[in-house]
Amino acid sequence: MGPETSIDPKWFRHVLGQYPTGVTAVTAIGADGEPMGLAIGSFTSVSLDPPLVGFLPDRSSSTWPKVQAAGRFCVNILSAEQEHVCRAFASKGADKFAGVSWRAAPSGVPVIDGAVAWIDCDLEAVYDAGDHEFVMGRVRELDISSPTLPLLFFQGGYGHFRPLSLAVADADLVTQLRVADIARPHMERLAAEHGGECIANALSGEEVVVIASAGRVPGDRTPTRVGQRLPFMPPFGMLFVAWAGEAAPEAWLRRRDKNPTAEALATVTAAAARVRERGYTLRVRSDSDEALEHELAGTPTRDPRGGWDSFTPLAEALVARSEPETLAGEPVLVRSIAVAVRSASGEVLLALGLVGFAEPLLPAEIEAQAMALQDVAGTITRAASAA
Repeated sequence: MGPETSIDPKWFRHVLGQYPTGVTAVTAIGADGEPMGLAIGSFTSVSLDPPLVGFLPDRSSSTWPKVQAAGRFCVNILSAEQEHVCRAFASKGADKFAGVSWRAAPSGVPVIDGAVAWIDCDLEAVYDAGDHEFVMGRVRELDISSPTLPLLFFQGGYGHFRPLSLAVADADLVTQLRVADIARPHMERLAAEHGGECIANALSGEEVVVIASAGRVPGDRTPTRVGQRLPFMPPFGMLFVAWAGEAAPEAWLRRRDKNPTAEALATVTAAAARVRERGYTLRVRSDSDEALEHELAGTPTRDPRGGWDSFTPLAEALVARSEPETLAGEPVLVRSIAVAVRSASGEVLLALGLVGFAEPLLPAEIEAQAMALQDVAGTITRAASAA
């Protein structure tokens, strides 16, 4: 054990305050059957196998011993709109649940309505940690309740971050994430010029996942598309099919329809050929897009235990508005334009796209947007090859 050092507590708090922390409310049911809880700013994941989480309550807390005695608790990740909940749970003596609506988790402990997510735990262990205790909980159930921005504590105040450009972290997407990091400043510039959002999709197994994003679609209901997943079936992921060989369109179609008709196969094959010829994908906006956005707004990060059955009808409805053969001279409402970012060997690593077009576009304007994307994709490819 090293020599003791004297650190001024105020200075300690000031320096550590430069690091933002998430804000949670740890809840339980007391021996009297009433809900109880405390605010925690030191929550963290600990282990995947077994699933463990941890937090550090102050030894001076009067609520923590009661939660410990209950033997189970729920960690509620508070949203950016729940500062009042945090302040209530940080107070002493008052009825912390006054005006706070909640429902019971599977174990019976309180899940606070409006929280971003909740983690239902059994008490695993408690360790000494100076003027705090380190508590580990074994996760028994967890879910995302309200996919929105979380509440943060930073430099003595509450707030939230403003997503500008973000990236998801998947272990099987190391190369794609490296390229997305190179693409980030270019995506931010494109989003600023476009006035909407620039996204980068990657193929991960049987899913298309948004791994990076810059900008915002005005009026969008989700804080970020990063982490959103779609099934790798028509029309999602066309850029990964177009240059993948002759058999790729049929394999892609069979992900949606086990026994496709000859007409459906011909349609998909022809669409892939058009994308290769013009160098970009195009989807025209339709009523089905609103249904798709509603589905994604409720499930920005899909539960991997579920399937894609609910998306199949949406996918079928969107095919007709994807990769149109020709565009008339009239302006059209565009849902998305995307181009391929490819490796030096020609493999499609990312689908780089623009979404959120506020006004209809003429064919010449669509071509101009596509050319801007292609220029950036070429720059990213060259930079990635040189890195």
